[in-house]
Amino acid sequence: MIMGTVSLNLFPIIFSRTSLRINRPSTPKLLRKKSSSTNMFFCVHHISKNFSSALYSSANNRKNGGIPEKNSVSVTKSQLSPKVHEGLGIIEYFSGKKLLITGATGFLAKVLVEKIPRTIPEVDKLFLLIKASDKEAAMERLMNEIVNTELFKCLRETHEMLFESFISSKLVPVAGNMREMNIGIEEDVANLIAGEVDVIINSAATTTFDQRLDVALDINTKGAARIVNFAKKCKKLKLYVHVSTAYASRQTEGKIIEESFGNGHYAANSAGMNETPDKHVHGLNIEAEMKLASEMIESSKENEIDQDLKDLGMSRARKYGWQNTYAFTKAMGEMVVEDTKGELPVIIIRPSIIESTFKEPIPGWIEGNRMIDPIILLYGKGKLPGFFVNPNMALDLVPADIVVNSTLAAIAKHGGKESKQEDSNSNDHVYQFTSSVANPLIMRDMADLVYQHFSVSPCFDCEGNPVQISAFKFFDFIEDLLADMKSTHDNEEISPKQELIQRKSIEHFKYMADLYEPYAFFDGRFDNNKVEKLWECLSEEERKEFGFDVSSIDWKDYIIRVHIHGLRKHVMKETVLK
Repeated sequence: MIMGTVSLNLFPIIFSRTSLRINRPSTPKLLRKKSSSTNMFFCVHHISKNFSSALYSSANNRKNGGIPEKNSVSVTKSQLSPKVHEGLGIIEYFSGKKLLITGATGFLAKVLVEKIPRTIPEVDKLFLLIKASDKEAAMERLMNEIVNTELFKCLRETHEMLFESFISSKLVPVAGNMREMNIGIEEDVANLIAGEVDVIINSAATTTFDQRLDVALDINTKGAARIVNFAKKCKKLKLYVHVSTAYASRQTEGKIIEESFGNGHYAANSAGMNETPDKHVHGLNIEAEMKLASEMIESSKENEIDQDLKDLGMSRARKYGWQNTYAFTKAMGEMVVEDTKGELPVIIIRPSIIESTFKEPIPGWIEGNRMIDPIILLYGKGKLPGFFVNPNMALDLVPADIVVNSTLAAIAKHGGKESKQEDSNSNDHVYQFTSSVANPLIMRDMADLVYQHFSVSPCFDCEGNPVQISAFKFFDFIEDLLADMKSTHDNEEISPKQELIQRKSIEHFKYMADLYEPYAFFDGRFDNNKVEKLWECLSEEERKEFGFDVSSIDWKDYIIRVHIHGLRKHVMKETVLK
C-alpha cells in the first residue's frame, strides 16, 4: 500500500545530536559502459523519432530478441551465469526494453528507478513521467528528487566517473500530468514514446487518506482511464502494470484473496449487470461519483469547499465499505482498468503498507511518514504512551525493495505473448504483495520491538537528555488514550500559549485517530498465494538478485535494527545513533 504521508506536527519534534550508521552489504560492481555521453542528461524533447540515431547508438543496437550487442552495454548475456536464465529470465526480459514509469518522484517509484539500471544495465530507457510545467522543470525534479539522493549512492560508487554518462543513457525525464488529457505529455513526445515503449508502470497516485474527493478521483480514478487510453496507442506495448493497494479490497475480516473486482462499474448503463456479481459493488457507479464531486464544487462556499469535498470523499467511501477516500478511489481506479482495458495486457499489483527498504540498495531507506511511522516516532520521543489498536491484529508491512523485486518478476512472467490469453479470462493478473498470511507481524510484538529499540537507543529532548519511555500501552477507545495523555500533564505548569498549542495538537490527533481507526482494528489478512507461486518460478541466481520472499524476513531484526534506524536518519534527520 502506498500509504499517505502523515504529518508529525502533532507535537514538537525533538532532534537528536547523535549519528546513525548502517552497515550496507557490499554490492558487486557492474562492468561499466564503454561509451558515454558528454551531457549529464538528454531530453526526450530533442530525441528524433529515429531511435537508432547517434544519441541512442550506445544503448539501442539490439539484436537477438532484445539482447544487447557485445560492446554496447556493461554486462552481456555471455557474461551472466547460465542459472539466471533457468528461471523467469528477468534480466533477459528487460534487456533492450523501454519503460514508461508514472509517479516517478514517489517513494516506491524511486526504489524501482534505482533498482532497474543497477541490476539490469542492459535495459534501454526508463521514461519517467514527472509532474512539471516543461522539460527543464522535469529535469530539475529528476536531479534534485531522484538522482542526487542517498538512494543512488550505490550506483554512484559502482560507476564512479562514468555515473553521469551511465544515468544519462538510461533515465529520460518527461514533463506530464496525470490530471490532463494524454497524461499531459506534449504531442510529439507522446507519439515518440507511444511508438517505442514496451512496458508501462503506473505508480502515480495521491495517497492522502482524506484527500478532496474531486482531486482523488481525478488522479487515482480518472488518471487510470487516461493512462490506459494512452497505453492503447502504444504499438509495441507488451504489458501495462497498475499499482494499486491491498486495501482496495473492501473486505476487513478473514483471508482476503487475490482477485479482481470484475467489470461493469465504470459504464453508467451496466452497474450491477456484470458477469461476476459476487465481486460487484452493488449500486456503485463511478461516473455518478464524479458527478457528485462536480455538484459539490458548484454548490459549496469558497471558504468551505476544501472541507466539504474531504467530508464527501470520506462519507462516500464509508457508504460503500472502504476505509477512506484513498482506498475508495484506488479501488475505482482498478475498476476503470478492468472496464476499459479491452485487449490490453494488464497486471494489477496490490502492496499493503510499504515501508523502508529491507536490504537494497541500502537497508532502511525511506521518505516521509508512512502509516504507523508517526506513532513509532511520537512514542519514542515520549509524546505518546501508546495507541488505540487491537494488540492481536496482524500488521501487514512489506519493505519497498521487496515490492520492487516482486513487480519486476511479475512483469517478466506476464510480459510475453504466451501469457496474454490466460491472463485475460482469469484472476491470474492480480497480485497482493503482502505479509500477514505468509509471515504475520502481530501488533503486540511490534510494540515490544519498538519499546526495545528506544530503550537501548533513546531519543533526546531539547536539552540533550535521553527520553525515558514506558512499555507501549494499548487502548480500546480513543477517549481512553486522550485521557491518559492529559493526565500526564495535569500537574505541569504551562503558559497560555503552550496550553493552546497542546489543545490544538490533541484536536488534530483526534482527527488523525479517526482516519487510523479502520486500520487499527482491521481483522483481515491478505493472501499472497500467487506471489508465492511466482517466487517458485525464480532461479537460484534470480532469488539472490531479485529476492521477495516475505517469509524470510526476521521482523525483530528489521524493525529494531533497520526500519526504526531508517526513520530516525531519513525522517527525523538524526546524524548519530548508538
